[in-house]
Amino acid sequence: MDVLPVDRYGYDFVPAEYLPQGLNGPQNALRVDEYWLRDSQQAELFSKKTASWRRLQSDEIEILVKNRNYCSNWENFLVSDPFDPELIRGSSFYGLVRIGSLKNVLLKQHDFCIPAGIRNSTIISCDIGDDTAIQDCAYISHYIIGNNCILFKIDEMQTTNHAKFGNGVIKDGEDEDVRVWIDVMNEAGGRSILPFDSMIAADAYLWAAYRDDTGLTDKLAEITQKQYGSLRGSYGTIGSGTTIKSCCVIKDTAIGSSAYIKGANKLKNLTIHSSSEEPTQIGEGVEMVNGIVGYACNVFYGSKAVRFILGRNSNLKYGARLIHSVLGDNSTVSCCEILNNLIFPVHEQHHNNSFLIASLIQGMSNMAAAATIGSNHNSRANDGEIRAKRGFWPGLAVSLKHSSAFASFVIIAKGEYPSELNIPFPFALVNNNVHKNRLEVMPAYFWLHNLYALERNSWKSKNRDKRKVKEQRIETDYLAPDTVEEIINALSVLNGWLGESGLSPLDMIGTDGAAVRIILCRHLERSKRGQVIIKPLEAIAGYRQMLRYYAIKTLVEFFDSHPELDYQGLLELLGPPAPKERVREWSNIGGQVVPAFRVDELRKNIREGEIKNWDEIHRVYGHWDEAYPFDRCSHAWSTLAVLRNTEEAPDVAAFKTEISFVQGIRRWIDKQIYESRAKDYRNSFKKATYRNSAEMEQVLGKPSENSFIRLVQKESAGFIEMTERVITRIS
Repeated sequence: MDVLPVDRYGYDFVPAEYLPQGLNGPQNALRVDEYWLRDSQQAELFSKKTASWRRLQSDEIEILVKNRNYCSNWENFLVSDPFDPELIRGSSFYGLVRIGSLKNVLLKQHDFCIPAGIRNSTIISCDIGDDTAIQDCAYISHYIIGNNCILFKIDEMQTTNHAKFGNGVIKDGEDEDVRVWIDVMNEAGGRSILPFDSMIAADAYLWAAYRDDTGLTDKLAEITQKQYGSLRGSYGTIGSGTTIKSCCVIKDTAIGSSAYIKGANKLKNLTIHSSSEEPTQIGEGVEMVNGIVGYACNVFYGSKAVRFILGRNSNLKYGARLIHSVLGDNSTVSCCEILNNLIFPVHEQHHNNSFLIASLIQGMSNMAAAATIGSNHNSRANDGEIRAKRGFWPGLAVSLKHSSAFASFVIIAKGEYPSELNIPFPFALVNNNVHKNRLEVMPAYFWLHNLYALERNSWKSKNRDKRKVKEQRIETDYLAPDTVEEIINALSVLNGWLGESGLSPLDMIGTDGAAVRIILCRHLERSKRGQVIIKPLEAIAGYRQMLRYYAIKTLVEFFDSHPELDYQGLLELLGPPAPKERVREWSNIGGQVVPAFRVDELRKNIREGEIKNWDEIHRVYGHWDEAYPFDRCSHAWSTLAVLRNTEEAPDVAAFKTEISFVQGIRRWIDKQIYESRAKDYRNSFKKATYRNSAEMEQVLGKPSENSFIRLVQKESAGFIEMTERVITRIS
């Protein structure tokens, strides 16, 4: 406990030894004192110049004193015109306090209404904007508060001179051990990253995934420290139009405009992004420490977050715990616990008894109730990891062990999986068959048996993207270069196992006309029990169908979006198909799919100092976005050559034939999506809860009236129309 002179209350915010030296004097107009960063923040955030304030007149001081206000030094109580002193009552002021114009008006947020002014509050060295209402706030210290804000019943709101607002930096005079790291993907901390207020999932992945590139990771730490600074003395900020009421502790927190914060227990060392276009809301019982909250986020009902990044347009609800984790944009987490994870955009996890730890989940994912992902380690230390590519879907009561890896769009059937898994087959169903004591994998399951869920996942991922500012492209198509390369690799593995079995696809039909249903496989599970592939023939056919659909669909969309091209122009633009030279390695960087060589180039430029800050890194993501349509089209062109087993470009007739074939696939997709839904209506057990079919249809609706099925049918009609338009152009 320090004992200080009472006359210094509200002053000496920045100790003299931490102020920049040599900037004062006649040759430099910049006055460096404890307020110098405060003044620059005020001008930058609220365009309020120091000259806008004036000292009080004697009659104004008289009114303020009459209204039971106290100020340690009225000379340091500055105001702007118009100023109504009657609107300040029962309050105490210390240090330099500057108040914007103050008129007798009401501020209303939803049904809560309060008059502008300051009542029954203690204000210490703050700037307060125009027509702001502060009432029953016991302690507000070193904050810049915007216009038309409501602050009501806050126990403590203060900023320290070493505040970092959630950024992973250290301030002058601080030891390295106070720096806040986030231990993503691995409990042991070997992939730790430094948070910063503009961080997105791509940044976290770039930092955490390439740990062998120590030149890169060292440079990223250097960039972060330099960009977010070591100077002491920044003030906390409350953006204009923000409402904060009935909160306990808000400390070292920067809050954007139009935010709504009600009943939070503790908000400490945070940046909470918010704007009038993308307001953020934080509700009752919430506790958040050491992190960044993105624009348009909602955090409600007792949720907890410690050492975290919460992406744009994401939600924490109903007691969710987010710890040492990055949660990407457009995600919702309710009730459950998430520790030491890097999660890409569009993640859904909303059951109290689900648990996710030490994992890389690459987006478009969904975790069911009682799923326990990675809680068990099969090693002597807690250093295992789980990697799951796009579309990860562990089902009810799934339990997985570290370390395991999963291809894109893998669904895992209910069960406790006893050993580590490595599933390289995208769109697969994984099943733990305890009765036969074997692991069963059905490749291409989604395409063959559940297109409704597959298409709906893509639709939901796109539909949930409510970001007003899309800092990065999020790939929501389940067929993209990353998944297509997984399919090509999976086909190679399947054909190899067929050959080892002495079979080929032509041999797989028995004398009774039935397809071979099972082949033996290996290396999918770290165990000695059996491992089998279910329906290998159907999987191979399904995978090839997916490749053809992707290739032609991508080429047709690209061609249709470039009306200046004829077919010959397309051929010249794309060049020879050259399947052996196609880009085989693609990276999912925070939801953005990009050729791996572009990521390597970015890493090199960062490592060598050509890229100097995070803003420049984010601009590179934008360049990738601009290049992606052609990158994807070129990849589709090579994929088509792989299917046709030729390096010759298809002539007009052959290309039209391919388009016609894919039109048939699209119609088949429509039928499969409808059947996936309609079969529920033929389920006798589902019917058993209804008196008759009419009641069932009244409750569930008819399959033909399903809103998603109608949407798919509309999109299919548009696709067929586009393909016919392209056929006409190339004729």
